[in-house]
Amino acid sequence: MADLFPALAVGDCLDESQAVIINAKVAVTVTKGQLVIFNTHTSGEIPSVSPAGAAAVNCLGMALKGGGVGEFIPILAMGIAKVTDSGAGVTGGVCIVSGAAGKIATVGTNTFEKAIGRALQTFGAGDTGLAYINCLL
Repeated sequence: MADLFPALAVGDCLDESQAVIINAKVAVTVTKGQLVIFNTHTSGEIPSVSPAGAAAVNCLGMALKGGGVGEFIPILAMGIAKVTDSGAGVTGGVCIVSGAAGKIATVGTNTFEKAIGRALQTFGAGDTGLAYINCLL
């Protein structure tokens, strides 16, 4: 496993001043750097999130901080961040989706409605590197 951009830690945003960040309540424990999905919404409350599974259709973004159940954490909905490949590798420039355990994967045979951004580097299995996240579609 290679670190393709050592200047950032996994789950860090390259430039938060140009990012869209949404706060969310944790429904199922989330680790910094995991892609997350909408979990539930109660009227008058902030939405809750949980880790995304493979090819999730309701991805909200990437957790910029880990948190336990009931905590509030920042979610990167749009911006450039350091992510982890789910294990199959991703070619730079291709559309990405959520992979296993909230990591990234190539769109492959998945439909583009599940796309959450583009790989900005070519990832080998389990590599970490930069991706453009855009879950505001």
